[in-house]
Amino acid sequence: MNKWLQYLFFLTIVKPLATIVIGLRIVHKERLPKSGLAIIVANHNSHLDTMIIMTLFSGKLLKKLRPVAAEDYFFSNSILRWISLNLIDIIPFKRQKTNYHEDPFLICSQALEKEEILIIYPEGSRGEPELLSKFKSGISHLAKNNPNVIIYPIFIHGLGKSLPKGEALLVPFFCDIFIGESIAWTGNKTSFMELLNRSMKELSEEGNFPDWE
Repeated sequence: MNKWLQYLFFLTIVKPLATIVIGLRIVHKERLPKSGLAIIVANHNSHLDTMIIMTLFSGKLLKKLRPVAAEDYFFSNSILRWISLNLIDIIPFKRQKTNYHEDPFLICSQALEKEEILIIYPEGSRGEPELLSKFKSGISHLAKNNPNVIIYPIFIHGLGKSLPKGEALLVPFFCDIFIGESIAWTGNKTSFMELLNRSMKELSEEGNFPDWE
């Protein structure tokens, strides 16, 4: 991947979009990771979510960001595949196993070994605009296999109205991003998922936004 091309794309297109057209408000930005080997966990309402999250980081860390995205969707045509690999640098995630013994999170763990920063949406897919759904437990397997990795919850509100699922026209709308206190693997799947879901719920309540679905 051409990192300079990615940097220019975010500097000249995405950042102006985030600061001028959308009107981005960031709460607790100081909680963001300052280096690699981290996982960003966020709710998901819009295709803008990933690019807006990536604008929160400096150019130095931009090259370490690796959004985890569904391979069957983002590789569905040559143009989308090129954008996904050359401008966003996704980790293609296979939602359907082709082999019973295959570990779908292996490629994510390999990225963490390189001290990269993953961006993951545990809801599984884009939900209804501004409606939260409880996270699926797949994230707990990745956390269990990488217990030394710190996880940063992020709650996003507004992008579901700017570019909701199924729409192609961008509508200017204020977006709020709340960054939560970092968490780590608790040693137990149930307690970990409770901690992560509780953190997201508290962030949504901090902004006085809708509750969980």
